[in-house]
Amino acid sequence: MSRSLSSGLRSLRTAPFGADPSGERLARIRRSPNFADGSFQNPEGARTRPTGSTLEFAKIYFRKEERIRRGPTGTVPVHATTLADLAKPPTGGLRITWMGHSSVLAEIDGRRVLFDPVWGERCSPFSWVGPKRLHPVPVPLAALGPVDVVVISHDHYDHLDMPTIQALVGTDTVFAVPLGVGAHLERWGVPADRLRELDWNETAKVAGLTLTATPARHFCGRGLRNPQHTLWASWAVTGPEHRIYHSGDTGYFSGFRDIGAEHGPFDVTMIQIGAYSEFWPDIHMTPEEGVRAHLDLQGGRPDGVMLPIHWGTFNLAPHPWSAPGEGTVAAAGRAGASIALPVPGQPFEPASDSVPTEPWWRGVAMEPAGGWSPPHVAAAAAELSAPTERTEGTGEPEAARVG
Repeated sequence: MSRSLSSGLRSLRTAPFGADPSGERLARIRRSPNFADGSFQNPEGARTRPTGSTLEFAKIYFRKEERIRRGPTGTVPVHATTLADLAKPPTGGLRITWMGHSSVLAEIDGRRVLFDPVWGERCSPFSWVGPKRLHPVPVPLAALGPVDVVVISHDHYDHLDMPTIQALVGTDTVFAVPLGVGAHLERWGVPADRLRELDWNETAKVAGLTLTATPARHFCGRGLRNPQHTLWASWAVTGPEHRIYHSGDTGYFSGFRDIGAEHGPFDVTMIQIGAYSEFWPDIHMTPEEGVRAHLDLQGGRPDGVMLPIHWGTFNLAPHPWSAPGEGTVAAAGRAGASIALPVPGQPFEPASDSVPTEPWWRGVAMEPAGGWSPPHVAAAAAELSAPTERTEGTGEPEAARVG
């Protein structure tokens, strides 16, 4: 690229686009074992650009009947008493609140972790164009209260939102981010001493929690040129009593088994199951793949609770709006996996008997041509999401033992 064109592109790069890594940060990137041939590499090969015919994709995406199905038919329900519920400490030491899309507040062993907070109206560098949220945020960010650490999975706009980060700069929170992403945050006013910038399999200790950036199969970038100089990651967070996992964005890959063996099993996994497409099969998971990843992370066993994330809030793919939730119910029922299905802002404790399992989206979505998942599948998922007595020393549900 010519110097004049490069300079022109840089001049267009306003603050929401972030900043490119430079100096010691860029040197550290180049030393990374995950960086080769001028860019970060995926743990398994992945096509990061849409495959197939652009014309065919456009026909599907803009077809009127498809557009109708990609949004809710009514007002998306939002939990009405989130702040009052969060004012009480979790009884079991672990409570999860899905705020929509991939934004999750995890209260774990007396600490508060906020994953991929996006409170903006659009996931875009511009206020006037780009995917607009389909429901309001359940809680004003200023009312959320103290957060010990903000964890970012990667730098795409639906996971890293400049106005949200700038609102959090005025707090005492620490920011845990993948390698290279710190350049964006520093441009937006985050002091370097409040950054924990990690390569895959590196760990930071924050407020008594152990945070590990684990591999994912995705890509990065916020600008017209995306040289893949910022890393993408999933995250394992371990407290004195509990373990949780957040997938960020990722395609399915065999590394989930390694992550589970090293850091699991987890009390709850937060797994991306939305914005998938046959046009980008390597970088986002389908619900079926998401449930398989959950099982891999749990050592092949249907232990813990899976929270489906990365759906319901923004329209980012050709599939129907309700398809990720519906597909997860069906896949979890077939696999015998426990799932949580909260409306945005509804806190739940994974070890309690009140894990939400009602497919709430059905009241505000077009019914699929083949109907909703069979009632027995949803009932099985609800039953499996209930806590079970475990046999001492085996980690197995009593009902799973034979003889």
